[in-house]
Amino acid sequence: MPADPATNVIAFDRARRSASPPAAQRPRARPKPVTPGGAPLATLIESWRLALEEANKSPRTIEAYVGSAHALLGYLRDHDLPVHAEGVEAAHVRACLKAELDRTSPVSAHKVYRALNVFWKWIADERERHGESPMINVKAPQVATKVKPPLSEEEIAALLKVCSGAAFADRRDTAIIRILVDNGMRVSGLAGLRYVPDNPERNDVWPSRHQLRIRLKGGDEHIAPIGKRAAAALDRYLRVRAGHRCAVELDWLWLSPKGRLTVRGIQQMLDRRGEQAGIEGQVHPHRFRRTTAHMWLEEGGDPLDLMQVAGWRSLSMVQHYAAEKAGDRARKVHARLSPGDRI
Repeated sequence: MPADPATNVIAFDRARRSASPPAAQRPRARPKPVTPGGAPLATLIESWRLALEEANKSPRTIEAYVGSAHALLGYLRDHDLPVHAEGVEAAHVRACLKAELDRTSPVSAHKVYRALNVFWKWIADERERHGESPMINVKAPQVATKVKPPLSEEEIAALLKVCSGAAFADRRDTAIIRILVDNGMRVSGLAGLRYVPDNPERNDVWPSRHQLRIRLKGGDEHIAPIGKRAAAALDRYLRVRAGHRCAVELDWLWLSPKGRLTVRGIQQMLDRRGEQAGIEGQVHPHRFRRTTAHMWLEEGGDPLDLMQVAGWRSLSMVQHYAAEKAGDRARKVHARLSPGDRI
């Protein structure tokens, strides 16, 4: 007997169609992608140190840069904030700089800001962070401009007077002061001079040629001219240096009773001589740079020539070190060249 087709029809149940399948039968939702945190800042800071060393940055610069990066890392840890490359935000950096400003000074906070700029640029160059640098939306701390006057001719004369004797220290200090006045070189370059007259490759001092070879940041070299009086003072020091107990053992030009005269030793000497001469304010090497720039331009020297003498790479350095007396120089030139007086 043929089957009744009606008996094989399954009734459609609308409720069953709309019912959700049991939880066990539902497809599992895909987990959201996890954004990697990036390398830990602690690791990146040590890698950055190696990169700075490779770039021949000075030890003082490296310590200042790395110290600023550690200051940021310490702040992030203390406030339970992300300590990896991807997690740091502009707000975190701003808060760190605010804390540094409250703890120290605007100058110190600005130094940290500059160092962190270099740090995050290196991170971007190394592609250790996918997002933009957190420094893009961070403003530099405001630092009030302070007057930093150059040394006057009377103050320079007073400095030379207090070290005008014939003793070893007097001859050495006179030569150092005359070179600083004459050239305004960096104290690191001054302290790094070597005197090896029988080895032209290592020697940096040629009094008879009125020249010194200065080793700049990054490994570059610069031949710095010195005047007749500076060359004579240097020669006078070299003659007494020959009898120093370390003269043969050490290549360094500047010697102290204990051996080499370092950057710190030069600063201590200038502090001592400045106090003896009764000069107001610290007699810092940078003050000599301002003195050199001012005296050069006041005598009508060309700014481009000053760049070559001092080993600067841009006119902005001339403007920076000669800014304090720019108004005085302009008024003197105006008195001589006044357009109105010619009519």
